[in-house]
Amino acid sequence: MAVSLSTNAIKLYSLATGQYIGECNGHSSTINQISFPDPSSPHVLHSCSSDGTLRAWDTRSFQQVFSVNAGPSQEIFSFSFGGASHNLLAAGCSSQILFWDWRTKRQVACLEESHTEDVTQVHFIPGYDDRLISASVDGLMCLFDTGGDINDDDQMVSVLNVGTSIGKVGFLGEKNQNLWCLTHIETLSVWDWKDERTEASFEDARSLASKSWMADNVDYFVDCHYSVEEDRLWVIGGTNGGSLGYFPVTYKETRAIGPPEVVLCGGHEGIIRSVLSGVPGQTMDNHGIFGWTGGEDGRLCCWLSDGSATSQSWISTLALKSDKTRRKGRHSPY
Repeated sequence: MAVSLSTNAIKLYSLATGQYIGECNGHSSTINQISFPDPSSPHVLHSCSSDGTLRAWDTRSFQQVFSVNAGPSQEIFSFSFGGASHNLLAAGCSSQILFWDWRTKRQVACLEESHTEDVTQVHFIPGYDDRLISASVDGLMCLFDTGGDINDDDQMVSVLNVGTSIGKVGFLGEKNQNLWCLTHIETLSVWDWKDERTEASFEDARSLASKSWMADNVDYFVDCHYSVEEDRLWVIGGTNGGSLGYFPVTYKETRAIGPPEVVLCGGHEGIIRSVLSGVPGQTMDNHGIFGWTGGEDGRLCCWLSDGSATSQSWISTLALKSDKTRRKGRHSPY
């Protein structure tokens, strides 16, 4: 399990025990995304940063093994691997989308007319290796066909206008034909990217979640989780005091955000920034761990069942507290 810090370092912990393993150092500015993108190379971690670099790390030696640079004064907010030949690395930058052939480290394309502001998300669509979705602070989601020569004129397939700054997107539904979208003003929408239409729009998503949560009010959203097996979507909302709820989202015939099916409380003392977990009703492994959360309080919390067959709550059994003094308040949303 990898965790990015405000010190621009990446720390590694055991997913099962929380034991500290080591850290990777090299970025000189805010780390915006980290992931293990290739299941066949589970020891290779990738990261991108506002220092304009995208790096790969060998988590066995904690050494950098790969790096590309977006250029002077550029920031990289997101990245994704894909392409018809599985050789493309796409990066969302300051109003640009850059493409490299990761095998040669050679930049092969730059899209600079599709977005006018920071590109917060890029995702190759699972099952459609040559299709890329981008999302931006300009409120647009763009769909590209990356087969052949990549350019702004010929490869853009469609544009979806959300209307406000986009924070996160992800895929759901049969054959990943739908996508969910969370914005920086805490709205939620579900789209059919193939048919270029909105399935559901929750402009008052935070208010709906708060009304369904009798114990607390939702101050912000962290992420969405989707269960392929159950074909269900949850939006994850948090409080400034450090609690978290998993709210079921109905977006087909009936459109609603229901009461939280999982509540995580008692571990954090501030805003929670990241979640690594299963979905309600499931644990991540045979240790009974539901998931991990990281917050602005410098804590990394592990959540286990409280032992009740009917309880919706989970308790934090391990909290790793950073010795570093953490910045208070909410920082840049991407």
